[in-house]
Order: sequence, then structure tokens, then C-alpha cells
Amino acid sequence: MALQEIHPEVLAKLTSGSYHAPHDLLGVHAVDDGWVIRVLRPLATKVTADLGTSKIELTHVHGGLWQALVAAASAPDYRVIAEYQDGLTTKSWITDDAYRHLPSIGELDLHLIAEGRHEELWKALGSHLRTVPSKLGETSGVAFAVWAPNAQAVRVVGDFNSWNGTLHVMRAMGSTGVWELFIPGLTAGTKYKYEILTKHGTWITKIDPMARLAETPPATASVVFESSHKWADGAWLQARQNSDALKSPISIYEIHVGSWRKDLGYRELADELIDYLKKMNFTHVEFMPIAEHPFAPSWGYQVTGYYAPTSRFGNPDDLRFLIDKLHQAGIGVILDWVPAHFPKDDWALARFDGEPLYEHPDPRRGEHPDWGTYIFDFGRTEVRNFLVANALYWLEEFHIDGLRVDAVASMLYLDYSRKDNDWLPNQFGGRENLDAIAFMQETNATAYKRNPGIMMIAEESTSWGGVSRPTDQGGLGFGFKWNMGWMNDTLRYIEKDPAWRSHHHGELTFSMLYAYDEKFILPISHDEVVHGKGSLLAKMPGDRWQQLANVRAYLTYMWSHPGKQLLFMGSEFGQQSEWNQEHGLEWWILEQANHAGLQALVADLNRLYLANAPMWQLDHEQRGFTWIDGGAAEANVLTFLRWDEHGSPIACVINFAGHPHYDWSLGLPVAGDWLEILNTDAATYAGSGVGNLGKVSATGEATHGQPYSAKITIPPLGAIWLKPAGQVKS
Repeated sequence: MALQEIHPEVLAKLTSGSYHAPHDLLGVHAVDDGWVIRVLRPLATKVTADLGTSKIELTHVHGGLWQALVAAASAPDYRVIAEYQDGLTTKSWITDDAYRHLPSIGELDLHLIAEGRHEELWKALGSHLRTVPSKLGETSGVAFAVWAPNAQAVRVVGDFNSWNGTLHVMRAMGSTGVWELFIPGLTAGTKYKYEILTKHGTWITKIDPMARLAETPPATASVVFESSHKWADGAWLQARQNSDALKSPISIYEIHVGSWRKDLGYRELADELIDYLKKMNFTHVEFMPIAEHPFAPSWGYQVTGYYAPTSRFGNPDDLRFLIDKLHQAGIGVILDWVPAHFPKDDWALARFDGEPLYEHPDPRRGEHPDWGTYIFDFGRTEVRNFLVANALYWLEEFHIDGLRVDAVASMLYLDYSRKDNDWLPNQFGGRENLDAIAFMQETNATAYKRNPGIMMIAEESTSWGGVSRPTDQGGLGFGFKWNMGWMNDTLRYIEKDPAWRSHHHGELTFSMLYAYDEKFILPISHDEVVHGKGSLLAKMPGDRWQQLANVRAYLTYMWSHPGKQLLFMGSEFGQQSEWNQEHGLEWWILEQANHAGLQALVADLNRLYLANAPMWQLDHEQRGFTWIDGGAAEANVLTFLRWDEHGSPIACVINFAGHPHYDWSLGLPVAGDWLEILNTDAATYAGSGVGNLGKVSATGEATHGQPYSAKITIPPLGAIWLKPAGQVKS
């Protein structure tokens, strides 16, 4: 194609950096008498093409566009030498030409993106280091690809081009909405964004939605990153693949990375956190959201970089290092994941190409009234793919063992937190968000299929049926659901003075009416110790001794109850103040023996929990739990049995009264000695020392529907676990 064939309007767009198909004109192209090389070098005084064996000078045509004809049998390889006048000095730069390269994204990738079935989307879109062979030697650089279907043009800007994208215009890849450009010479660490020309003719600058690293806030640029981490957790992953989480002990410690201990990065966190988790005998750690977010006090729930671990604590390989070390220490890792909404920052996902794209265009579905955020358009193929692939990204690229999915209820209901008729019904006139339901089902089914042994966990606060039912049975497909009902009821109970608890006994026992409707995790999470709710300790009535005794009894009930458990950091040692991410935890309080005693109890709860299969093996089967007496309301006492699959029991006795009970008749299924393997009132936990001297004896007198019974002492605001002596290993 000769130059005079270029339409003036196209030429104007090309030279101004706003043409959607720059590769069609720039680079090297066949013409009747050989090949034409065209490059765009505004402000250059001379441009030469270095062909390796010869050089040819290009002619300036218009607006920084240069060209030359080359007589050759095949397309010539070349490098561009551009000279610029700097005062009295001439400076020259030799570079490879971005526009001589073939697309860096393949047809299969584009097909899968268009179909919404690209399960490894992060390998196709975003920024990636590439090495391309050529006649003049290998060229290294970065391939960029971004989805922006409403854009008229897209440019890559960054620290490599002084944030002027005129020379780095991307090409549109057909009708897919994907734009692509390979830029030679760029390396890892390059900072970049995309300039997008909207339908309305305005340029907007956006981060890369698929960036795997971002600048440390408040800076916002995306950063080119390639992992070099060598994993060493193969044994852990193999064991996980063959595990059954439902029949395994799971005790989760939830932390906020930035405030567990202040000023620790991912790598520095590894040793301290692992030592602590091993000391406390937790099986898993759950990180509050660590995807990139601009506003630290959002605790990570306002995500702008879904594929980028926050750079506040290091780079993605630093996070991989932490997870790898946790796995090698035998500790699982759960990540809080936030697909329900995203913030309106104008440099991020919001109105990404000038139009509603990731968000639903109708504000009745696309905006969250409580959080001031946008809601994803779950029904749009590419958006659903973006989120499904994001879940897989964390599971597969970071070896995460489970995702706790935030705010599931807000996705399930179209009228969630909306008044009157300020919501848009589904096609059947209902309030269920059918698109979001399909999205969650696809995410869960795909995650479990590709990564056996992982856990998908729903934070879901309503009575929606089948949250943890498999998708092929019509459920949402989660492995577990947070038991918000248990949490709300029991906290409401425990906050009352013991004198009034007998009138609220049902709040302790009601959970057993639905305990097997879902696969539950019992959560005492960060949500219960913020926004004026006070710490777990501060919820308790009485003086400090009584408060700590209440916490000990309450946590023991939690560990005794069917379901896995999660505890937020600080609650295990009786943090006094409400959690504040700016201040961190009150570790100094462990200098006080009573708080150290609570910490010791939690470590022992976990140790005994792990060692005794009745406390976890049948968590989700009715045969794993039997009431001894759930109706002793006047005494504020609960007694029940936990069983393993071999019929071995543990007797659990919880007293929420402020006084002890002596000569309490406890029905038991086995005669003989029962050892008191746990007593929360023991002196080692800063208790008053009321107990049973280590064991009780069950005789032939039947009670509470059990064939035998024992006379026991129940400590005040205390709990005990009893185990048949014959089942205790010497």
C-alpha cells in the first residue's frame, strides 16, 4: 500500500496515536515493488532502518510518520535508529519496532475470552515478559493485552515513554474487545497504565485490571512482574488433594496482615506467624483481603487490583514465599475474596472504557447503596470469566487452600439493602439474582474440579437453602458456610449477666435444630470486634476475672459445637480494645497472667481438638452429636456427647452460671473412669481451680437417657471435657 492510499482521516488518527489498527500501516508491509517500512517518530530529525547488512534512510512524510521502500524477496528484519536534536547536540536511539511483531495473543485465547471460558485468563491478558526470535537476534520485551470493547483506541503509557502513549498504540483484535501490543525493550518493574479513547472522544487513564503487581498506595500504576519463585510444598499439595475437609480438623486463625504485628512484610511475617500458629495449634490461617486496594482502612474489601497482592507488604513472590513456608510447616492458607462489589475510583475498574463494563449498567443492579460501590455485571460473559479466573488464579498461582467468599447474600438477592421498589426483578419477577447464582455455581464447580482438596467458603447471612450443597444437586456448590446464626445467638446470650441467662437458654441450643442443614464453620471474625461492637472480652459481663472466665467457657463451647471454627486475632488472649488496624494488637497484655492463661487455653483447645476425632470427624453428620441434657436452663448448663465414626465419645459440659455445680449427675454411655482432659477453670488458665481432680467414675445408675452416670463438679463460668479412660493413650 502506497502512502497516498491512506485516507487523510486515518492518517490523522495514526499520527495522533488514536488509530485502532496501527499495525495495518506501521511496521513492514508488502508493496508492488518490495516492502515498505513505516515508523512513527515525532520530533525526530532523521530516521534510519538498520537491516543488519545495510542501512536505509527513511523519508519523513507527515506528522512524524517516516517510510522507506526496501527491495527484498522476503520481509526484512530491521531496527530503527532515530536521531533527535538536543540544542547543539544530536542524540540517536536504536530500538526494535513494536509494529513489526505478530500478535502476542493467540486465536484460541481470543475465542475462549469471547466465550467466557478462559480459565487461565491471567496468562492471556495483562502484561507478560516475552522473548521473540528474529533474523537480527532475539528481542525481549513486554506483551500487553487488555479488554476494552467500547474504546475507540487504547495506548500503553508508562515510565518508559514519559507517560505519553502516542508511539505505543495498541491494535484491536477483531470484535473481541481485546487490544494488544508487544513493546520491545521493556523489562520487569516497568510501571504502566492504559490510555483509553472513549466513545465520547475523551482520553481516560486506567490501571491494568489483570496486573499482577501495583505500585504501593497511594501511587496507582500497574507494574510488570514475572514470578521466579520455586515452590517446595509438593508434599502438602499432594496430601491436600487426597483429603476430605469435611472429616478433617479445621481450626482457623483469621488475621489482618498489616496489623497482626505492625511493619512486617510477607517474608518477615513467615517466621513469626508460623511460630505462633504452631504454638497455638491452629490448622489454618485466614488472611483478610490482600488483593490491591487503595484505601487501607477498608481492610482490603474495596479491591482495585484483583490479580495483584497488595504491594504494601512486598511483591507477589514474597507472598508466595510466605504461603510456601506455611505449607511446609503443615498450615493451610485461606484467603478472603471479594467478588461482590468494587470501588468507584476513576483510575480503576469503574467505567473502565468510558462505559459501564465490569459493573451492571442499571444502578438498581449495578450500585451498592450501603457501600457506595459498583456491583459486577454477573450476567456478562467476560465479566463472569474475569471473576471465575480470578478465583482460580489465587488457588493455582499462589497455592491457596481455600477462598472465603465475602458478602454472598448481597449477590444472591436483587433487593439486598434496597428500599421499596428500588430494585430490578429477575425475568421471572423474583428477587433472586440468577446471574450471580450461576456465577457462584460456575466458580465453585470449576475451582473444585481443577483443585481437589481446596475449600470454597461462603459468608452468607440468610436462610438461603443449599449454600453448601453440590451444584449438580441444585446448590451453590460451596464446601462450607459461615454459621452467622450461631454467632449472633450465642453472642447475644453471652453478653447477658449470668443472672438472666436462664431466660435465653434457647439461644445456645437453637443452632442444633439446623446444624446439619449446611456444612458450617463457626465464626468469631473481625466483623464482631469493630464498628463499636467492642472486643470479644469487652462483650462479657462482670469484672475482669469473670470476663476472662466467660471467654474461656464461650470458646470451649465453640470448639465443642459441631462445625469447624474460626477465631479473629487478639480474641485468643483477650484483647481489651476494639480492633483498630492502625494500632495493631495489644500483645503487651500477655504480661498479665490471666490473659496469658486464656492464650494457653486456646492452644490446649486446639491441641486436644486435633488429638480427639470425636470433636471433628462427624461434624456434619447427626450421629456425631447427642444431647445429654440441653434443657438445664435454670442452671445455665449444657451437656452433650461428641462421637467419632468408631463410636468413641467425648462428654462436653459447659456452665455459663457464675457459680459452680457440685454433685451434678451426668449421664454417660460408658461405665468406668472418665478422665477430665480439659477444665477451663484450671489454675494454669488463671481459673479458680474447681474441678474433678482429673477424673470421674461412671456407675450403673442410668440418667439423661444414658445407661450410666457420674457425679461431677462443674466449675463456675467454666467447661470440662471428659473422655473414657480406656480411650486415652498412655
